Amino acid sequence: MSIFNQLLIIAFAPLLGALLAGFFGKKLGKTWSHRLTIGLVAVSFVLSLKVFLSYFYGDAEPLNQTLYHWASFANINIQVGFLMDSLTAMMIVVVTFVSLMVHIYSIGYMHHDDGYQRFFSYISLFTFSMLMLVMANNFLQLFFGWEAVGVVSYLLIGFWFKKDTAIFANMKAFLVNRVGDFGFLLGIGGILYLFGSLDYAPVFEKMQQAKAMQESAQGALSNGEVSALAAVGLEKSFSPWSGVEWSAITFICICLFIGAMGKSAQVPLHVWLPDSMEGPTPISALIHAATMVTAGVFMVARMSPLFEFSETALAMVTVIGAITALFMGLIGIVQNDIKRIVAYSTLSQLGYMVVALGVSAYSAAVFHLFTHAFFKALLFLAAGSVIIAMHHEQDLRKMGGLKKQMPITYWTSVIGTLALIGTPFFAGFYSKDAIISAVAEADGWGSSFAYFAVMAGVVVTALYSVRMLLLVFHGQPSMDKQTASHLHESPKVITYPLLLLAIPSLAIGWVTAESMLIGNYFSDAIMVLKEHDTLAPLQEIFGSAWAFALHGFVTPVFWLLVLGAALAWLAFAYKPQIAEIVAKTLAPIRKLLQNKYYFDEFNQKVFAKGSVNLGKFFWRYGDKAIIDDGIVNASARSVAKVAGKARKLQTGYLYHYALVMLIGVVALIGYLFIKQA
Repeated sequence: MSIFNQLLIIAFAPLLGALLAGFFGKKLGKTWSHRLTIGLVAVSFVLSLKVFLSYFYGDAEPLNQTLYHWASFANINIQVGFLMDSLTAMMIVVVTFVSLMVHIYSIGYMHHDDGYQRFFSYISLFTFSMLMLVMANNFLQLFFGWEAVGVVSYLLIGFWFKKDTAIFANMKAFLVNRVGDFGFLLGIGGILYLFGSLDYAPVFEKMQQAKAMQESAQGALSNGEVSALAAVGLEKSFSPWSGVEWSAITFICICLFIGAMGKSAQVPLHVWLPDSMEGPTPISALIHAATMVTAGVFMVARMSPLFEFSETALAMVTVIGAITALFMGLIGIVQNDIKRIVAYSTLSQLGYMVVALGVSAYSAAVFHLFTHAFFKALLFLAAGSVIIAMHHEQDLRKMGGLKKQMPITYWTSVIGTLALIGTPFFAGFYSKDAIISAVAEADGWGSSFAYFAVMAGVVVTALYSVRMLLLVFHGQPSMDKQTASHLHESPKVITYPLLLLAIPSLAIGWVTAESMLIGNYFSDAIMVLKEHDTLAPLQEIFGSAWAFALHGFVTPVFWLLVLGAALAWLAFAYKPQIAEIVAKTLAPIRKLLQNKYYFDEFNQKVFAKGSVNLGKFFWRYGDKAIIDDGIVNASARSVAKVAGKARKLQTGYLYHYALVMLIGVVALIGYLFIKQA
């Protein structure tokens, strides 16, 4: 089978499953609905793994092929096609593997739900949408996948549509992402303006020419004789208003990143993600671990040839990522909902990825995306296992002591937690330490603050992660007697995906770190200028995956990790009174964190209420006063008045009409006489 046919099956097998379960779910029944969707996603995963291994261990070449030519106008072609390279290969194996685990897990989690077939249809459709996004070879197809995952996430977050909170959450996610998507669309328009094409190939080819010129003529370029962008005809700018000049490349990159801020939930467009926990737990693992929220990170990495030529855009990316990494992690410390803690952890880890993008460590960013997908999906699904055992109770304060009753869930949660906090030898260690190392080497604007944020984030991540582990599985049980009497390990259909996700959470770093971080795995997909290569010094200390992990034990990062874990044990296990004292002492800060920095209140009062008030203003003075009362009703009243006056001329007397006719004839004769004179 040709590689192109394999890509067709990878992309469209989940779509077929979604259509079958969606349109024929009632006839197929629950069993065949999940068998078909799981089987087709499994086929997609097996082929994705084959493609990934051909790039990782083999010498597969990038493939850029058109599937369907839709339309042409001027010199612009609109088409559907696939770009397969090392970055895409990594993404498709992550998407399909995590999706497969979520499909299997959902058999147990959603077993008694009335919307069972609909749920499997949605998650298969989501998988197809994400695959179309990462496999796109042009910006229009990228935008299609971008919007498709947004639409399906709206359906999944509001899956329980009879819950008011779920409806509010999916509407919130939809509206916030519209803000980001508007910026993303402007960025795509900017690319069309600057490059005259919507295909990746000519855009990246032009930027590669600029890079080659930059590196081969450093002297001339640095002396200001000509810039690399000018040499290839890309140093264009425009003036949005008098006295202001914007670089076209910078404008494009900032607009694209605004799109990434929405999808990857970066401050201030992060507010939708915690509320999206209102959806079923399996979709949290799918959307918030491996797919939609990583789309922005993937997109910026894919657009690295553009971002490398905009210092302003890179600085913005660095600062936004640093703010998200630290300040969203702090909120996780005061949360008591088990899913929301993992959600804020996701926000923080996405911040780490974005910081890495900002310091041009694109390989470290997508490698953290890769490892994070496994251990965060594991933590979400483990949280779901606990929620099922607790009869859908999500409050940490009503748990405790679950270790004995749920050993598989406990030990897989331990593996996921150790990977999340960056313990040496676990998957998260390799990617997170690589990011911190790259930020330490960076010297761009905002890099000092970013280094402080990612280092402080190590303590914060360990603190909220170990706190959750202790309050759920250790200590004295806090649930009621009825719940305690029914506690038991989740069924195999739930624990098997946990075990399968625990394996890469533990070991994937050993196998892939060297090739992806300091090797040439991403050389065909990611472009970095020599002066921006912040990962280069990592080669001196890496050696091997084993040596790098051993070296991790003597770095400040490890001891910050230990500090965070020790603080969690001290305050929430050894002497819980300490947590109470700290909470009272830092009451204003605690209140600020519990209210999530008042982003929601600000958005509700300024944007939501402001939009309503603006709408009322336009309705009152525009629609009602000008259109209804002014144009429509006023014209009707004018006609009525004129008609009221005119009808008085209709007396019904013959001699009145004869007089009017006589006057008309006289007037006509007089007019003709004057005209001839």
